[in-house]
Amino acid sequence: MNPDAPVRPAGPDPTIRNHSGEVLTGQKLSGQDLTGQGVVVTGAGRGIGAALARAFAAAGARVVVNDLDAAAAAAVAEECGGVAAPGDAAGEQGLAALVGHAREALGEIDVWCANAGVAPTGGAEAPAAAWALAWEVNVLAHVRAADLLLPRWLERGSGRFVATVSAAGLLTSLGSAPYAVSKHGALAFAEWLAATYRHRGLRVHAVCPQGVRTDMLSSTGAMGEILLAPTAIEAEEVAGAVLAGLREERFLVLPHPEVAEYYAHRATDPDRWLGGMNKLQRALEKGGAA
Repeated sequence: MNPDAPVRPAGPDPTIRNHSGEVLTGQKLSGQDLTGQGVVVTGAGRGIGAALARAFAAAGARVVVNDLDAAAAAAVAEECGGVAAPGDAAGEQGLAALVGHAREALGEIDVWCANAGVAPTGGAEAPAAAWALAWEVNVLAHVRAADLLLPRWLERGSGRFVATVSAAGLLTSLGSAPYAVSKHGALAFAEWLAATYRHRGLRVHAVCPQGVRTDMLSSTGAMGEILLAPTAIEAEEVAGAVLAGLREERFLVLPHPEVAEYYAHRATDPDRWLGGMNKLQRALEKGGAA
């Protein structure tokens, strides 16, 4: 730690910044003008989703705020001048209803933020219901949303799909096999979308943060406390990185820049990387840092 470094406030910082700490203003976002754009954010009642809704609204977008928690969706929508659309954002019927509601409110959906996610714990012994839930919310929700959105996007030649993946999709997640596996699936689908439809105007962004100070982090137990909490950032920093990623036309959005190095290490020397991860696993089992 650097004792001379500025201290970050414990609460949310409403200032929108990119991963380098640079303040993002409307002028800095001119490369991807969001003024008047129709944006849908799922799982936006709190955490990263709420921060995304606020950030897009601050950049001039018209925002539909979705969450299973109707009161939370309404509160965020009121805060950012958006439209609340509570309900399921994973199942076929729920997604169809959400897309319909959003089109009524916005006219067109220009940006879809597939942010809703779940993080069940456990390994191979995790119950089938945990695996099914992770796959349903973390992967199939993205597939179903794309299925509903692609026809209009391809017809008009533009659209943006923002997938909140997680660094677990690039690396892994000790203590949660369903989460790690489903996040790899989410990343694979985002890659497929980008590779298949980029020439037809679709832009895809995979957001891969490590620890973020949200309810999900607090539910990860020792793994989160030991491995993620020391470098955890605020949800507003993730939102800033997303807006910067749109402006810079980047597929991978890495709010923690060091993840790029970890990802390269994993790709170039997988045996050494796996050895390092197993060392962390052993440290977790002993209840301390490696």
